[in-house]
Amino acid sequence: MSKIKFFLLAAVIVLGAGSVSAQGQKTGYISVEQMVSIMPELGRIDTLLQKFQADSLNTEFQSLIQDYQYRDSMLTKTDTTKMPPAVKREHRQQLEQIAYQVQNWQQISQNYMQSKQQELLAPVYQRVMDAVRTVAKDNGYAFVYNQEALLVAPPGDNLLPLVAKKLNVKMPTQAQGPTSTGRPTTGANRPRQ
Repeated sequence: MSKIKFFLLAAVIVLGAGSVSAQGQKTGYISVEQMVSIMPELGRIDTLLQKFQADSLNTEFQSLIQDYQYRDSMLTKTDTTKMPPAVKREHRQQLEQIAYQVQNWQQISQNYMQSKQQELLAPVYQRVMDAVRTVAKDNGYAFVYNQEALLVAPPGDNLLPLVAKKLNVKMPTQAQGPTSTGRPTTGANRPRQ
């Protein structure tokens, strides 16, 4: 009987010590989106996205329109009675496919833009995440949460200023931390990956 009491007492001590040490670990938070939004590379990325839209997407749309007009003229302006049925059917199928792409071009081009944006932002996010890990390790933080996931966060544990300093990024005055209510501020919208 005394062995059971001893075992229970040891279990309580071990569990209590584990919860005390977990409570003593430092936790922090950061708005990754906010940190990315103040990175100097964003201006260059915006320029590249505008160039991508002008050079690639707009050119592709114009090509679609020209192809549609050509195939439409083949079926409406030429004598289709002399055209073999298989060729006529092929032109109609192609015309329907192109018409679908033209009608849905806004969604298609938006998907292309989001994909390109994610591709260009991936190295920036990687730099920020590497800096977050380094700052957390250097400052003894066991846990770092994404600020947007927190409803309430203490102002002293916001790692945004430390990460900005680690990345040599000057922070704008409004990006200094949480609002006066103790709630985290929201960062810029990021495309979902």
